[in-house]
Amino acid sequence: MQFARINGITLHYQIIGAPAEKPVIVFANSLGTDFRIWRDVIVRLAGDFAILTYDKRGHGLSDIGNAPYSIEDHVGDLIGLLDHLSVRDAVICGLSVGGMIAQGLYARRPDLVRALILCDTGHKIGTADIWNTRITAVEEKGIESIADGVLERWFTPSFRSEANPAFKGYRNMLIRQPVAGYTGTCAAVRDADYTEAAGRIAVPTICIVGDQDGSTPPDLVLELAKLIPRARYEVIANAGHIPCVEQPEALTAIIRAFLAQSLEEEGPIAGGSRQ
Repeated sequence: MQFARINGITLHYQIIGAPAEKPVIVFANSLGTDFRIWRDVIVRLAGDFAILTYDKRGHGLSDIGNAPYSIEDHVGDLIGLLDHLSVRDAVICGLSVGGMIAQGLYARRPDLVRALILCDTGHKIGTADIWNTRITAVEEKGIESIADGVLERWFTPSFRSEANPAFKGYRNMLIRQPVAGYTGTCAAVRDADYTEAAGRIAVPTICIVGDQDGSTPPDLVLELAKLIPRARYEVIANAGHIPCVEQPEALTAIIRAFLAQSLEEEGPIAGGSRQ
């Protein structure tokens, strides 16, 4: 396991190397998960790309720090980790709040970003009332009290079968996240708004969504794509909010096709280094 001290907290991360000329893809996970959600995509990309994934603060094996957070806290952590690892010109692939972190990273440090893959995310997600209600429920009764409703939005009915051991496992992942990290990140999403910043994104970008996503529905992701100049938009069939779990082959194919075209158009990555 790999850990780094960033902005006064310890972040858990994993870096998988590749030949120096290969671009780096950074994976940022969603609220209530850790970086293991990307496993079935990473195994299909390893060797062809260098890969960095990490647990954002308050999740997985990373420190909780001082909650609640702002989205800028999460963005600052990723900036610090990329600087620590000497990663530049990376492809940032973020899911849900991870997609908002990706947008914030570009807004603050465009020199770190070569392309954006924004999965099941938005320029603004939910309302203050929705997030405040969720925060209160979790603080009073724990994450398990809201888990069934969250999982209905995350996964398709077929995946949510009681006979599916993977569904049980992802439920465990959700309810075992630290309460302070979960509610702290809820507050970060509640207060984040990249509506204006989206129009200033000038790197190749694709917005991807599961056709049955109940957390960031296709209409919201399409709205984000329309805000970003020349952004592409793809819908994955038979997937909810976390297509890297339900449809990793389809998501990987989209990522490969996007990068093949966008990196060819933009030319070789300059300075796409990593430790």
